[in-house]
Amino acid sequence: MENVPSFNHLIQQSIIDHWDMDALTDYKGATLQYHDVARKIEKLHILFENSGVKRGDKIALCGRNSSQWAVAFLATLTYGAVAVPILHEFMPDQIHNIVNHSDAKLLFVGDHVATQIDPTKMPNLEGIINNPDYSLMVSRTEKLTYAREHLNEIFGKKYPKYFRKEHISYYTEENGEELALINYTSGTTGFSKGVMIPYRAIWSNYDFAEYVLGKTIKAGDKVISILPMAHMYGMAFEFIFEFLHGCHVYYLNRVPSPAIIAQAFAEVKPVIIIAVPLVIEKIIRKKVFPKIQNNRMRLLMSMPVISKKVREMICQEVLKAFGGNVYEVIIGGAAFNQEVESFLKRIEFPYTVGYGATECAPIIGYSDWHNFAKGSCGRAAYHMEVKIASPDPANVPGEILTRGLNVMQGYYKNDEATAETIDRDGWYHTGDLGTMDADGNIYINGRSKNMLLGPNGQNIYPEEIEDKLNSMPMVVESVVVQRDTKLVGLVYPDYDEAQKMNFNAHDLESIMEQNRNQLNEQLPAYEKIAEIEVREEEFEKTPKRSIKRFLYT
Repeated sequence: MENVPSFNHLIQQSIIDHWDMDALTDYKGATLQYHDVARKIEKLHILFENSGVKRGDKIALCGRNSSQWAVAFLATLTYGAVAVPILHEFMPDQIHNIVNHSDAKLLFVGDHVATQIDPTKMPNLEGIINNPDYSLMVSRTEKLTYAREHLNEIFGKKYPKYFRKEHISYYTEENGEELALINYTSGTTGFSKGVMIPYRAIWSNYDFAEYVLGKTIKAGDKVISILPMAHMYGMAFEFIFEFLHGCHVYYLNRVPSPAIIAQAFAEVKPVIIIAVPLVIEKIIRKKVFPKIQNNRMRLLMSMPVISKKVREMICQEVLKAFGGNVYEVIIGGAAFNQEVESFLKRIEFPYTVGYGATECAPIIGYSDWHNFAKGSCGRAAYHMEVKIASPDPANVPGEILTRGLNVMQGYYKNDEATAETIDRDGWYHTGDLGTMDADGNIYINGRSKNMLLGPNGQNIYPEEIEDKLNSMPMVVESVVVQRDTKLVGLVYPDYDEAQKMNFNAHDLESIMEQNRNQLNEQLPAYEKIAEIEVREEEFEKTPKRSIKRFLYT
């Protein structure tokens, strides 16, 4: 691996360069400028040092996105400790297990998490710190108790006159291979592993973002953090890149419903949006489609001379729904619905679809919206190589393999899983199936572990059937499962729409049967759906909004 610059030095330099600029805002709440962030980092360093935290010790963080979460994360890295971000949506037992497995010494928790966890089930922790004000929820050492009680006094003695940018001197990692964080992900398989992310990988993802967006996005530009920062996708591209670039990050520290997200877009006017397909699809279906799916608009769209102007007008309307100032909407984390994608491509909306994995911190594939190929997830990202394990990569799907600076060191305390995932030549085996065209565009067919076998050994990719089913009337989301030799579609319908139209359960079943017949007309014999089952509740999802498929197969 090549030598890479110090990541912690970049944090230090960004704070110095943007000292009096706005850095982090809790939406509808307080704003921290870069110098405020520096002051809080310094106080946490004093707390760590005086409570006995050493370089390389693990510090876990679990809570909703907030400026205080961001500060605690930056303080952990710049002290030389290893961050262990934990998704706050995890169940208490999962949080306990991750804290214990990671050997965390301290745990930062948000308000919600503080009421859920049981400290007695994390016996090796020396302390639990409340994220909002860094007060102690639990202290098991006299050093930690003393350090917190005398924190302002110690800070005042260290900086009796003032605290300024020239006082900042952060830990510089020895090399890019030094461990920066351990990220636990549940994925959709139900098995959580601790992904060891070295400094080179988070630097490489930052450098990639600078390479593709650095000239477009300027210091002071605004972004909204929607995705959980404890997930690498949100952390890398809604926080780390922006903070190092001098941007102003807004945290939606409430449940980010489509209504709240739309309101935040209108008020903040972000320059870039990072999102999972579900968020984009809901906004398009609820706010855009009702305005244009009428006979008049269809007629205008079909007239060659007029249709271009109409498409431009519609594109401007869609841009308004996203704040009106966005350069690009980057979508990732799950498959994008083809109907919505086709619509966005037709109106020349500035969207692109990326591809990544926690194990790559996270980026693997990306293309700028100007040269993005519809249906793909971009090309191999800067600093990465991608290949398809197939005799004919353009036509026969094979496992997607990648290697480069972004790839993890391995799984924490799990050499066997590491050896199964990263081969001797350094290729990370993603477990995804895909193809690659002559231009290097990557197309995903589905997870290899999700692949079903047809009656005569045919490969069936349930995601492809689900994509078609999800575009049909009254369908919100679906999962296709195999029972004996039959394929069954599990569907969660649009109950809000059904209520508006006075549809009862029998009406919904009739609509789904009609959907099934129409769907089967589009499918080969071995992929036809034998039955559709209507669900009364949404499918359980991971924090990045992927359906927990293993619960239904």
